[in-house]
This record gives sequence, structure tokens and C-alpha cells, in this order.
Amino acid sequence: MTPTKMFFTKGVGVNKDKLAAFEAALRDAGIERCNLVCVSSIFPPNCKILSREEGLKLLKPGEITYVVMDRNETSEPNRLVSAAIGFAKTSDPNLYGYISEHHAYGEVAKKSGEYAEDLAATMLATTLGVQFNPDTAWDERKQEYIASGYITKTSNTCQSAQGNKDGLWTSVLAAAVFLE
Repeated sequence: MTPTKMFFTKGVGVNKDKLAAFEAALRDAGIERCNLVCVSSIFPPNCKILSREEGLKLLKPGEITYVVMDRNETSEPNRLVSAAIGFAKTSDPNLYGYISEHHAYGEVAKKSGEYAEDLAATMLATTLGVQFNPDTAWDERKQEYIASGYITKTSNTCQSAQGNKDGLWTSVLAAAVFLE
């Protein structure tokens, strides 16, 4: 099975039980009704990116659904948690791209999301043979990648949350969801 469509989603959930908090995050993301199978980081050639709303409409309860997903959780009051998915694709739709996962404690969503996006773009750049200086800032490397003409799109989706003030489990997730 090679997916022909993909969409990004994210969610957060809180509950006294860790698993129930994760389930609540899946519900918030809209993917709780599927049997999720986590896969690695390849964006298939000729795969169309849908909006979250379009993608959710195509899911069927109980179906096996492939995802690249990252999650994080805490039961520490006020502890900041994040989960992010980064994405990078080439200018040639017949080539594959990359999806990356990153989760952190104490990072705001913007920082976690940019880290995941940088990671996906860097993995793609090394595959394509794009030369870059790994010590330069992400914004500068992003411009280098785009200027190379090989990498045309990078993005990220990230969910962050502070741990529940009463010590309930707080779960966050970000996912790229594949569809046939």
C-alpha cells in the first residue's frame, strides 16, 4: 500500500489515567476511531496533502490507519510538554520527502515545531546531496534549501500544553495521517 493522500493533525487530552489522557488527545485530533499503525518517516511520491477537515472525512471507524506520530505526556503540574511533526518535500512530485517527529519538555510549540521541520528538511537535503552548513540557524538553512531548487516545501504541526495544575495526566500528540 502506497498512500495517495495525507493530512496533519494534533491534539491534547487530560485525565487522571495516562491512557485515558492519550485517548482524549486522539479524540481532539479526530483519529481515535482508527486502529493506528506507526510508520517511519517517508512522504510518498505523488502524495496529495489534504486539509485536516478533508482528511478526517475520509476515515472509517475501525480501519487500519498508518501514521507518523509523536506524543508526549506529563503528570507534573505546569510542566510544558510538546509533540511535533516536521515535513519536507522536493520540487519533483515523483520523489519522496521526509516527515520527522520531535517531542520535548520545556519547549514552546514554535521551537519544537521548527526543530521538527529542520530535522525533516535536513534528512531530505542529505538524501538529495544538497550542501549546507549544519551549524547555521534553521532560518538560514531553510533559505538555502529552498534556493537549491530541490526542496520546495517545509512545514510543521505541533501541539504543546502545560501539565494540569492538579497533577492529572496531560497528553499531547501530533501526527501525519496517511490515506489510500
